[in-house]
Amino acid sequence: MANSIAEVIFIPLPVIGHMKPTIELAKSLTNRDQRLSITVLIMKPPSGLQTGSAIANYIESLPDHKPTDRIRFTILPRDEPLPKRDPKAPMTFVNDYINSHCKHVTKAVSDIITQPGSGRISGFVVDMLCTCMIDVANEFDVPTYVFYTSGAGYLGFQLCIQTLVDDRGQDVVELSNSDGEIRGHPRPITPWSRGLCSEGQGVMRDLKAITDPIRLPCGPILNPVTDDSDSDNDVIRWLDSQPCSSVVFLCFGSLGSFDEAQVKEIAHALERSGHRFLWSLRQPPSPEQTSRNSVDYEDPGVVLPEGFLERIAGIGKVIGWAPQMAVLAHTAVGGFVTHCGWNSVLESLWSGVPMASWPIYAEQQLNAFEMVVELGLGVEIKLDYKTDLFDRKSVIVTANEIENGIKRLMDDDVIGEKMKEMRKMSRATVKEGGSSYTSVGHVVQDLIRIVS
Repeated sequence: MANSIAEVIFIPLPVIGHMKPTIELAKSLTNRDQRLSITVLIMKPPSGLQTGSAIANYIESLPDHKPTDRIRFTILPRDEPLPKRDPKAPMTFVNDYINSHCKHVTKAVSDIITQPGSGRISGFVVDMLCTCMIDVANEFDVPTYVFYTSGAGYLGFQLCIQTLVDDRGQDVVELSNSDGEIRGHPRPITPWSRGLCSEGQGVMRDLKAITDPIRLPCGPILNPVTDDSDSDNDVIRWLDSQPCSSVVFLCFGSLGSFDEAQVKEIAHALERSGHRFLWSLRQPPSPEQTSRNSVDYEDPGVVLPEGFLERIAGIGKVIGWAPQMAVLAHTAVGGFVTHCGWNSVLESLWSGVPMASWPIYAEQQLNAFEMVVELGLGVEIKLDYKTDLFDRKSVIVTANEIENGIKRLMDDDVIGEKMKEMRKMSRATVKEGGSSYTSVGHVVQDLIRIVS
């Protein structure tokens, strides 16, 4: 009966790296209890909000590609004109854009409640950057779960920064005797980060009032089942012809691209290393593009050294977009040169593939530091690499640095053994009796309890 159904509202950030794990979490919840029903409210991303054809196609396909019968997708309307953009403070625009959807979420949830046969709203699950929606959940007198799509280490870093602000009155933008850099996080603390801290003060202080705040580790959140079409993919067929653990895979995420000078350094390093490789080479956006997404080259040869593609034809393959999860799961892959985005880290750990870290933006430096220095699960290409996604200024990592990193990655048996153990642990945690399996069960019980 409708009254026995617990209706849960999911609100993901409209970027692919946040949306996919959010929907995977929704699938995990509905798979655990038939009494759960989920509506995912999607803010259609404006041009430039890490969008592009990939996420646009993904969002448009959601209503016609339901993971289960109990997960539905609603595209929210958006206000026009959009909030003003400041190129020097991109997150201010993101925050304003998300806030502008609160009234649309209120109406969407009200419409769900009034639908015949609708279940009772039992809670909200909101992205870590959509916490303004907690106020909307409060209007309906239901609890909110904040889904933190980065790693727990980065959450600890953020809470530490907030403590410095709240308890010590310290300016985290200009640290004493420092240029604003923190060990493991070489990017300076920016003014818009301080703005995020200010906006989050109320939420953090509310958390302090809770003697034992609920923390539910539910990762790794990913979809290990690759699409059936992957077996027909040209990339997978090429990997099928390679020896076991012989290929180093290079992929840098949806925003990961380099200028021509850096591309040539990578190419020289790969050729000199002597290792087989699969390289996902993406083109940076042009200056007139508002989107920061990388795109595929029509002809990658225009930025590669002359004759490179012909010389490496027997041992290497240069591609555009890559089916990353399927590639990492392939037995031919023995190493992964990565930007250390959290989803990529989880996929690497799940597949047991050692990493060579080349962090680019966001929390990736912290992720890389944790994987390489603290846990010994990878090697360094350039831990302190810096770039600016908006003016594309960055240092050049030399061919020697890249070559040495690749050789250490592919020749280090100790790291390989550690990753095999992490592979076992990652899979055990989501099985019955594992910590993540138990945490998801707690969430399900809490959501069902409201309608029981």
